Amino acid sequence: MSTPEDQSNQSASSITPTETTGGGMSKNEQNMGMLCHLLALSGFLVPFGNLIGPLVIWLIKREEMPFVESQGKESLNFQITISIAVIIGIILCFVIIGFLLLPVIAIFALVCVILASIETANGKPYRYPFCIRLIK
Repeated sequence: MSTPEDQSNQSASSITPTETTGGGMSKNEQNMGMLCHLLALSGFLVPFGNLIGPLVIWLIKREEMPFVESQGKESLNFQITISIAVIIGIILCFVIIGFLLLPVIAIFALVCVILASIETANGKPYRYPFCIRLIK
């Protein structure tokens, strides 16, 4: 049998879905982690947007949200890798190979960013394939 004090402690410790999720991570932290990945898509519209978007979120939230800190670094590392690949693709356009390589890079980046966004929205950390991890 529980006392009224126990019941008040139980209700005070109950967790609402908007505050935290299964792993003790807040929904806001998940959303900011997802935003680190999604803002990389701005690179398709704005020059260097793929680097600036995740960098801003990572710099603002890395101290207070460990999930954003890890996913921000992961997103930045992948976008740096993609930027290097695009530069190589542009150089290779002089020997025609780059014209085939650039669309492949764009599709690969788009698919990976969407997958990363879905995973982080569910609270799972995502590791990009073929990524040079410069920021540790």
